[in-house]
Amino acid sequence: MRWIWIDRFLEFESGKRAVAIKNVSLAEEHLHDHFPGRPVMPNSLITEGIAQTGGLLVGEYHSFAKKVVLAKLPKAVFHFPVIPGDTLRYETTVDYIKDDGAMVTAVSKVGDRVQAELEVVFAHLSDDDRTKNLFEPKNFVFTLKLLGVFDVGRRADGSRLTEPPGLLKLEEELKAAGT
Repeated sequence: MRWIWIDRFLEFESGKRAVAIKNVSLAEEHLHDHFPGRPVMPNSLITEGIAQTGGLLVGEYHSFAKKVVLAKLPKAVFHFPVIPGDTLRYETTVDYIKDDGAMVTAVSKVGDRVQAELEVVFAHLSDDDRTKNLFEPKNFVFTLKLLGVFDVGRRADGSRLTEPPGLLKLEEELKAAGT
């Protein structure tokens, strides 16, 4: 099972920046154990939400042809806890994208307050036998649509972001195969 720590994208500018939100709800199971009587969203899950926001931004830059994974967190500073009822706003900005990886700078906000500041380094994995099963394509296509990447996404020239041809072909193959 793949956990998604973003509810939807608000902004998505190809190769530059993305903004996503996560509504924190007491209905989420992890909050019942972290901590009983005083639920707090774990910082590790906030980090994952930011990494997913930035990772999709980095992946889209190469039309999702490269496998993107979180490699390192050079900076992660958390200023206050997030509790049920809060809405996290993840704002990620690309510092650089190279052939072997990328780095984004990110903030997490609750309202106008900066809740966290992060730097996230991503690596691009080679497409060999060891990495082929790390990403299940049908789940990836579904996730991108569910989160609204193509609803709000814009290219650098301001035109609407569309699904890369490779993903469209993959989606058609999956439908034909009945998966």
